[in-house]
Amino acid sequence: MPFFRKQLPMELSLPNSSNSLNYSKLTPMNRRELIRNAALAMGAFSAAPLTLAASDLYKHQPWDSQDVPLGSIIKLSANENPHGPSPMAKKAMYDAVTASNRYQWDMNGTLREQIGKISNHSKEHIILGAGSSELLGLITLWAAQQKGNIVAADPTFQLWMPAARKLGLTVQLVPVTTAKENDLPAMLAAINSDTRMVYLCNPNNPTGTVSATADLELFIKKIPANCIILLDEAYTDYYDSPSMLHLVNDFPNLIIAKTFSKVHGLAGARLGYAVSVPANIQQLMQLQAWANAGPSYVSMQGGLASMQDNDFVAFVKAENIKAKDIFYKGLTQLNIPFIRSYTSFVYFDGAASKKNVPTALQAAGIIGARTFEKNSTWLRLSIGTVDEMQKVVAALL
Repeated sequence: MPFFRKQLPMELSLPNSSNSLNYSKLTPMNRRELIRNAALAMGAFSAAPLTLAASDLYKHQPWDSQDVPLGSIIKLSANENPHGPSPMAKKAMYDAVTASNRYQWDMNGTLREQIGKISNHSKEHIILGAGSSELLGLITLWAAQQKGNIVAADPTFQLWMPAARKLGLTVQLVPVTTAKENDLPAMLAAINSDTRMVYLCNPNNPTGTVSATADLELFIKKIPANCIILLDEAYTDYYDSPSMLHLVNDFPNLIIAKTFSKVHGLAGARLGYAVSVPANIQQLMQLQAWANAGPSYVSMQGGLASMQDNDFVAFVKAENIKAKDIFYKGLTQLNIPFIRSYTSFVYFDGAASKKNVPTALQAAGIIGARTFEKNSTWLRLSIGTVDEMQKVVAALL
């Protein structure tokens, strides 16, 4: 039987902010030390495995032989939008190519202003990156100016973790609940005087669960004011899950990472942003080789256009629900437990299947089902188109 999400009641509480975040003043020596270590850390960040099985993902696939034509492969491994960029974004990026010989200085400000209008912040609250993943690494680098630990759920999005360890930070992992939800009380209990950052992905990747609004606001309130809260909201747009953007000005230690990679279908274009108080944004920009220059002019034009294409976003969300329902029905028919997801992927227990799920899918030219937990039979699979998910179900029957 599937798990179901709790209701999301709204109730706002504010913390005692007498202790200010102690990351706003870096000495020149500190900056030099951080930047000197940045290349090594970012190298680890970019090379980090996404899952426990990532190294084996592309080994001995059926299309290495004559079994499955390369062009018919269905890729459901990275939570990518199967519908691509919006028509408006495609046109904007195509048109922008002719001007890509120029630097994107003016465009940086324009995009940040437009994002600010949606999030109800000024452009000074926003930093741009080549996808939100780059910014997760940058914020980790900032947190590492003082050695200590980071608290995060297990499993969760982990691409930034090897970089944190390279920088001398210990990652304290807190298991999710039996319902595969982030265990917020246990994460709070894991925080100590050496905790420099708490990372929370909500909705969580790979479980697809979302924390109740009141619980999440209370969690933010209780975290010490000198500890960075890095809230990864990559998937909030799929179900309009509660965003904590409205708390940014009340909690100076809160940084929220967002992306154009998912609903907007710009994963390969590499465009993301983070929102926090201006003092934090200024410090993060100082750790960039060139502030806000991660995304290209072409990518930023695509993002700007996609923000205006409300019809496309509505289409993507509706199609995601349709395709996911097909998968749910197939899993239910096969008596495979799963979690109702508020994202573009589904987490399910492959042990209940009569077939080896990854093998059966690969034989049908479908890749992506893999685990994120040690000694676990739970698997994540991205949601493709309606037609692709029909093929997934057919392969498992």
